[in-house]
Formats: sequence, structure tokens, C-alpha cells
Amino acid sequence: MNFASMPSVDVASVPADGLVLDVREADEWAAGHVEGALHVPMSDFVARFGEVTEAVADGRRAHVMCRVGGRSAQVTQYLVQQGIDAVNIEGGMLAWDGAGRPMVADGDAPAFVL
Repeated sequence: MNFASMPSVDVASVPADGLVLDVREADEWAAGHVEGALHVPMSDFVARFGEVTEAVADGRRAHVMCRVGGRSAQVTQYLVQQGIDAVNIEGGMLAWDGAGRPMVADGDAPAFVL
């Protein structure tokens, strides 16, 4: 599969109750993330793959997110190859923030994209 044929959606197409799989690193996640998202850093992805399969066991689509879309594209490609319904979120967290979609941060600081 090449990136041109990879399933992807823009941030406006992610349902409010959709499963967002955030593959950014811990410092990026702490700065700002989608509330309720599943955080599995790309660097831990293979070791924590069971968490992902458990989250999509009911047939839910995984909306894969990183900062701009590169890492999430790789993870989406892998998930699709495993037979999981996954789509890459075009533009990642930068697009999410730019579209004014809600974000939360760890602690009391305002959320931002690192």
C-alpha cells in the first residue's frame, strides 16, 4: 500500500465519540491531546499493540493521529495490513488545533501542540 491509497480523513470528519489513537511521544501528549484518546506512542507501538486491538475489538474505526500526519500514516498503514479499520487524520494535531477542535493537557496548563 502506498500513502496515496491510504485511508485518511480530515479533522472535521472525526466523530466526537470516535476512537482517536494518538501515536505521539509522551511530551507531545502532555502538552495537548484529544480528550479520551488512546495514547500509544509509535516507539512503543509493537509492544502495546494489544491495547489497540482491544480498543477496536467492537469493530470501531481507529482515527490515527500524530503532530502532522507522518508517523500516523505509517501506523495507519500497519493497522490496515493487520485487517483493522484505521484512517490517518490528515494534518494531525496541528490541523485539529487549527480547526478549533477541543484539546486537553496534562495538569492545569492550557493545551497546545508541541
